[in-house]
Amino acid sequence: MSLPVVWLLITAALVLFMTPGLAFFYGGLVKSKSVISMMMLSFGSIGLVAVLWILFGFNQAFVDGSSGDWIPEVLGNAFFDFGMNDAAKAAFAGEEGSGLVMAFVIFGGTFAIITVALISGAIADRARFWPWMLFVGLFSVLVYFPVASWVFSFVTNEDGSATFTGWVGQLGTHLGYDTSTIDFAGGTAVHINAGAAALALALVLGKRKVGFSKEEAQPHNVPLVLIGAAILWFGWFGFNGGAATSDGQAGLIFVNTLVAPAAALVGWIVVEHFKEGKATAVGAASGIVAGLVAITPSCANLTPMWAIVLGLVAGAVCAVAIELKYKIGVDDTLDVVGIHLVAGIIGTLYLGFFAIDTGLFTGGNIEQLVVQAIPAFAIGAYSFVMAFAIGTAIEKTIGFRAKEEDEVAGIDLALHGEGYAIN
Repeated sequence: MSLPVVWLLITAALVLFMTPGLAFFYGGLVKSKSVISMMMLSFGSIGLVAVLWILFGFNQAFVDGSSGDWIPEVLGNAFFDFGMNDAAKAAFAGEEGSGLVMAFVIFGGTFAIITVALISGAIADRARFWPWMLFVGLFSVLVYFPVASWVFSFVTNEDGSATFTGWVGQLGTHLGYDTSTIDFAGGTAVHINAGAAALALALVLGKRKVGFSKEEAQPHNVPLVLIGAAILWFGWFGFNGGAATSDGQAGLIFVNTLVAPAAALVGWIVVEHFKEGKATAVGAASGIVAGLVAITPSCANLTPMWAIVLGLVAGAVCAVAIELKYKIGVDDTLDVVGIHLVAGIIGTLYLGFFAIDTGLFTGGNIEQLVVQAIPAFAIGAYSFVMAFAIGTAIEKTIGFRAKEEDEVAGIDLALHGEGYAIN
């Protein structure tokens, strides 16, 4: 078995493990009487998105510049190899390159899963399970799969190099620039995408009946939050490092994936100390996640020193940003917007200033900032509009939000018949 295939399969397993880690992280943050419901939103995402990805999502998310693309640079042919039938036969026959294709399918699928699962944190304590699953399916098909084609699609050249074939990858060329958009592991396609959709769903479902205040929003299980954060950090080395193509690149990615969240942890708890007079474990865990989000697009294109600065900035800014929901009255329950959208934007735009050799302050050229900003805001806007439309349609038809009496009593028993201390 070749090293690239082994590497992709191992890192894909790490990324898949991140979604149960996210379930633990989110589950610890909510009330004890809705933790099962919260975790089921993540596990439900694993089930449905994985199936859709294998059936047609991978092909929909891949544009290669051929006449078979439904929309060049925008949308692949979803039915090119429905159910991976031809790819599976090639792999069974041991055809050259077939193993790498299947490894890429699995690796990409784990990204699709966690992107959708991230959104659920914004609607904790009040979302019904089956309407959520309908949202998962529609959002995957109409938003994530196309966006993934814009950002991640590539073809391999004869010399082994890669050319990105989505409109985001081709943006620099279209603008006549010498530089291209950098989003190594999904600052736009994953975090800005999920954060913008989370904002839309928080607006659609509205505030919780109980719990939308700083005093009431207390996690029911802090150790579970820390366990979830630890799993996320562990899995993120695969998330960022899976697409590495050389020893040096992999080493740099791993260094930055260690140091940026570490610095963000420090930045967050320092802000907490000045705001609240104490540093909290939940704040430390949230800082880690903010740093991981920020370093995602830039993990292969920053020196460690600039990665540390990025982590400090992301941790400090996100610690302040999560408080805005109380001022503007948008109930983003578990701070998906304040962490993933904000840190995703920070990490994506930061490359415009500090990317190795091409940033404004490291290469003296503003072009990198331009090609970072356009996809960041375009994808955020597309995701918000589509998620708002899908969420509104579901709420107006079958109803997205739980009944008020179930929400107040706790939705675990009402929706799943399970919960703590149930014999």
